[in-house]
Amino acid sequence: MPMLKVNGATIHYEDHGAGPETIVFVHGLLWSGRMFDDQVRALRGQYRCITYDLRGQGLSEVTASGYDIETLTADAAALIKALECAPCHFLGLSMGGFIGQRLAIDHPELIKSLLLLETSADPEPEDSRGRYRLLGFIARWFGLRVVADRVMPIMFGSKFLTDPARAHDRALWRQRMIANHRVGVTRAVQGVIERAGVYEKLDRITVPTLIIVGDQDVATPAEKAERMHARIRGSQLVVIPGAGHTSTVEEPAAVNDALKEFLAALP
Repeated sequence: MPMLKVNGATIHYEDHGAGPETIVFVHGLLWSGRMFDDQVRALRGQYRCITYDLRGQGLSEVTASGYDIETLTADAAALIKALECAPCHFLGLSMGGFIGQRLAIDHPELIKSLLLLETSADPEPEDSRGRYRLLGFIARWFGLRVVADRVMPIMFGSKFLTDPARAHDRALWRQRMIANHRVGVTRAVQGVIERAGVYEKLDRITVPTLIIVGDQDVATPAEKAERMHARIRGSQLVVIPGAGHTSTVEEPAAVNDALKEFLAALP
């Protein structure tokens, strides 16, 4: 189980494949690098693929502090440098996308291209903050099992949630969500709630950028992706039919096709 000490936190990471270029994958709230298993399998023949767990989530250390998005961005920059993979293709989903945008704005020398999935450049909407605060409180004191049935429709689209053939997948990802460390996930939720927006800075992103959103995403709907697309010069936007907020799991083949097409077209 490879671990790396960066920026005051012990981070779990996995390193697969080989190639002249590297893709770094960063997951969303409540998950881990496992949400990119299908993408790593599809891409590791051509690229070095690095996934890692954000502090407090997955198998990474539950630190006392450092859950704000700026510190998590510093973690990402330190990890990229430590693993000597700059400039890399940086893929961030949801919370990982918050980090990716900040890296591309403040550390462009580390980024070869930016892949943003199910994410936003805006602060957390006020109506969502209350929902996430309640989630954090319940997770801290009672565990996520209590609210799992309410969280699943936020994280996944209706197609995934109602398909009889995906029953095993639903059970697997529900269990992975429940397995979150109570303190770690509470602190991660707070970091999401309190983040500032970076929309006004997006025109500083100059690397090739791909934006992906599921047409059933209720957490960061397509309008958020369209705002980023309009602001990031030269960016590409792909809408994945039948996917919610976790498109890499829900519609992996469509996501993989979009990633391969984008990466193959880069100089």
